[in-house]
Amino acid sequence: MTPSVTPIYAAVLALLFVALSMRVIGLRFRRRVSLGDGGDAELMQRIRAQANCAEYAPFGVLLLLIAELTGAPVWALHLSGLCLLAGRLAHGVALSGRMKFALRKTGMVLTFTSICLSAILGLI
Repeated sequence: MTPSVTPIYAAVLALLFVALSMRVIGLRFRRRVSLGDGGDAELMQRIRAQANCAEYAPFGVLLLLIAELTGAPVWALHLSGLCLLAGRLAHGVALSGRMKFALRKTGMVLTFTSICLSAILGLI
């Protein structure tokens, strides 16, 4: 079985990660901070947005792939993939700008929903 759903979400999440990374790189360049956050609160938020994506997206994509390879229904895979993508996007936006706690919370709820759904789909 060749995966057809997971690659879509993996690719879009990779592009989101690159966008978050470019925001960090651009601010590092403008603020002349090579390592760490240089005590800059805005840079610290952007670094955390990028790192948080790097921490959760690969795990979510891996679970989505396992669910797909075990024969989960396509609609459920898309539901999980959309939750993961929307969650990472919401969380990234919340951490990249002014901390919007409600958006950050929504992002984590969607991400955890995706992880749990994919895990359950992979088990059944």
